[in-house]
Amino acid sequence: MQHILEPGTLLRRRYEILELVGQGGMGAVYKAADRRLEGRICAIKEILPTLVDSALTDAELEQMSEQFRTEASILSRLDHPNLPKVSDYFSASAREYLVMDYVAGRDLHEIVREQAKLGEPLKEAQVLAWAAQLLDALEYLHDQEPPVLHRDIKPSNIRLTPRGVIKLVDFGLVKVLHTDDSRTVTVVQGRGTVAYTPLEQYGGDTGYTDVRSDIYSVGATLYHLLAGTPPADAKERFLRPGVLASLCQLNPSVSPRVERAIFQALSMHPNERPPSVRVLRDMLFGSAPIVVSTVLPPPSPAPLPALPANQLTWGQVFYANRHLLISAGVLLLIAVLISL
Repeated sequence: MQHILEPGTLLRRRYEILELVGQGGMGAVYKAADRRLEGRICAIKEILPTLVDSALTDAELEQMSEQFRTEASILSRLDHPNLPKVSDYFSASAREYLVMDYVAGRDLHEIVREQAKLGEPLKEAQVLAWAAQLLDALEYLHDQEPPVLHRDIKPSNIRLTPRGVIKLVDFGLVKVLHTDDSRTVTVVQGRGTVAYTPLEQYGGDTGYTDVRSDIYSVGATLYHLLAGTPPADAKERFLRPGVLASLCQLNPSVSPRVERAIFQALSMHPNERPPSVRVLRDMLFGSAPIVVSTVLPPPSPAPLPALPANQLTWGQVFYANRHLLISAGVLLLIAVLISL
């Protein structure tokens, strides 16, 4: 059983635990005060390797600690307005700790749950405003060398600050992809959360995952926000094709374009999903700019003045019957040539 740190516990003679924020199958997250920087509040992610596998040997535990330090050093170099800044990492009492900015506010799971109680789904415009920030953060992660996958994108891991800024939090299942795909570095072996996890991620690290796995999770997250309920998970959809309900029917504010983009992100096979965050963004928001032409079209010929039928001029009569007159002239010319 996991031992929860009590309020007042001091880690590394610097971080004083204030309260438990959340607890999962692999560790816990605490709110803490930084005693070295007065007034700074931070979040501390605690990872307990023995919760992953109690049968791990000392050598395997050491290997996991080394993996943690490698990945934590990569995370500490990330700097994006929609990601919490990782400021420190350390080990203590066979546990690994990741220190990052504490993000005040509510997570999107709380918000969508409140809307469901009111019987009013979130509006598409509001969800897309959040999605734009989420995609910016995800594109930044995927553009790293090597690319960084989050692998646990879901409404409860997306927080909305009092200033309206979206923050993608919880790096517990983050994975670093090496460019040669020969190996991966992973802090914690994990499978994400079922409703937001693509089929290829069910194998943990034995299954091949890439940026399209995160794109699936984004699609599932946007579906949940707009539908008010999580989508059917990948295993159920595999066994029961067509079980995924239409977003437009569940939420009248959803446009067909946005529904198509989300459903493509939720494709079962990675090859059928958008290949990158940029492509998904274009599908959601549209990529073709509206072109306003500054070149005026040539003026149309001025119409003939309308006159009463009994006041038609000979010019108007000839103009109205010009095709017939031209044909008659050609036939007359052919007849003359034959006679000669």
